[in-house]
Amino acid sequence: MGERKEIKITTVEAKRQMDIIAQLSQHIKDKNLKFCISTFGCQMNAHDSEKIQGMLKQIGYIETDKEAEADLILYNTCCVRENAEKKIFGKLGYLKLLKRKKPDLLIALCGCMMQQDVVLENLKKNYRHVDIIFGTYNLYKLPELLQTRFETGKAVIDIWDSHQDIVEDLPSERKYPFKSCVNIMFGCNNFCTYCIVPYVRGRERSRKKEDILNEIRTLVADGVKEIMLLGQNVNSYGKNLEEPMTFAQLLREVNAIEGLERIRFMTSHPKDLSDELITAMAECEKVCNSLHLPFQAGSSEVLRRMNRHYTKESYLELVRKVKEAMPNIALTTDIIVGFPGETDEDFEETMDVVRQVGFSSAFTFIYSKRTGTPAATMEDQVPEDVTKERFNRLLDLVNSMQADYMHTFLDQEVSVLFEEVNKQNPELLSGRTSEGLLVHAKADHNLIGQIRTVKITENKTHYLVGTCL
Repeated sequence: MGERKEIKITTVEAKRQMDIIAQLSQHIKDKNLKFCISTFGCQMNAHDSEKIQGMLKQIGYIETDKEAEADLILYNTCCVRENAEKKIFGKLGYLKLLKRKKPDLLIALCGCMMQQDVVLENLKKNYRHVDIIFGTYNLYKLPELLQTRFETGKAVIDIWDSHQDIVEDLPSERKYPFKSCVNIMFGCNNFCTYCIVPYVRGRERSRKKEDILNEIRTLVADGVKEIMLLGQNVNSYGKNLEEPMTFAQLLREVNAIEGLERIRFMTSHPKDLSDELITAMAECEKVCNSLHLPFQAGSSEVLRRMNRHYTKESYLELVRKVKEAMPNIALTTDIIVGFPGETDEDFEETMDVVRQVGFSSAFTFIYSKRTGTPAATMEDQVPEDVTKERFNRLLDLVNSMQADYMHTFLDQEVSVLFEEVNKQNPELLSGRTSEGLLVHAKADHNLIGQIRTVKITENKTHYLVGTCL
């Protein structure tokens, strides 16, 4: 079992992993081994899982969505909320029984949960049937960890405390051939008092502009029409580069890539949303007509205790600037209910922000205490019944305002990128507008991956229905 370590990665080391992939492919050749990945958490985790899929497929594993028929089961974990952790441990209990029936089954865990010492000690003590454990900094090392497990027959734990360099050119398996996520940076420097991310994803590290642009050009040449630029805080991109540049400058260069049709990005921190970026969004025609701008709480005092570095008033001023530059933009957000010390008056401030902004949708969360964060030890933890009552009121308001927003699209014509056959009705295709709204429309299956005009004929709270023109 490995210890925590701090290691610098080089291109030589990255090439070594590709050599190991070639060796492993010979080892499992003609064995028809299957793998199953379950991903928990954010889009960063989802994109990491695409890289894991790419590596495993190059090794020769065949993907399945049924754990019972898999020879390798991997959970890419999240620790932002307590429920996600409980779910993982519950699944590991089931896998222990499955492994008794299939002794050769390999179980692997990675992701943010693994970076927590308390989780690691629990796994070592109570879940000895897990074969491979690695974290967020050494994703690319999975081939080597697999090789070590095959050669030694013993559990392999490889968790790093930090990571500076970024490995490029990992194999990746995209869910959709016509759209893709691209990491522009990793980690976070903000240390919001409720958030575990800086402790498990590390400090901010921006990728070089040339590497990002080359990856996007390669994806576009392979048929990708829409790119999602990913980072824990994309607005602070470029600050640690040898030649610093702003996210707004990067956005303009991505916008100039020929053949690319849509650009999205997340997540934006309000404290770093500059006038320069707002102007770039308005002037770059490929940037989608949407912005995810988490405000978390409406009370300036709660925001201070959250260490968010903005006030209710400054957030609303940002919204005013964004709407002035892009009048029809769809604004989405994250909201936490029940942060320690939140009073009824504080909560009403949150409701007031929702009413004033008119979000197209919002991700609403009940505050989840995360061990190791400053908020976990704060006094005045809000009683569960009070938090749930507030949460339900907020949800009612958000849903009501979202329904009103969706109604404004009735009889309108919108551009939709069709993504897949509708799961409930195979005669319909489902896709997204520039605003990120889900649309279902009757259309030929060969339009999947194409952007088409749809006239909206029906609106629901969470989706639209239309006719493809």
